[in-house]
Amino acid sequence: MKIVIADDSWLLRDRLCKLLNGLNERIEIYEAENGRLAMELICAENPDLVILDIRMPEMNGIEVLKKIRELKMQTKVCMLTNFPFPQYKKKCFEMGANYFLDKNMEFEKIKDIILR
Repeated sequence: MKIVIADDSWLLRDRLCKLLNGLNERIEIYEAENGRLAMELICAENPDLVILDIRMPEMNGIEVLKKIRELKMQTKVCMLTNFPFPQYKKKCFEMGANYFLDKNMEFEKIKDIILR
């Protein structure tokens, strides 16, 4: 399984990598600190899952989600954010996100998504 983690916080990326590497799955993890780099990785690697922060420099997570869907990629997208506002959640699902999680309350649910 290939996963792209796109978040401008290296601490969060590190925490996610540790969480995912602790699973017994064969996982390749790619990291991006901004949306532009995330899109480069997504296009190059065609990941099974992309974990996106909403607020990132150079291209926010919603813009990345939009590009993924415009390219008709079958990649699953999980929005993982500190801004779980209803309007963001609604917009992300309308744009084709598969999951929308609050970093503070639902971080551990990432494991369940991977193991499905």
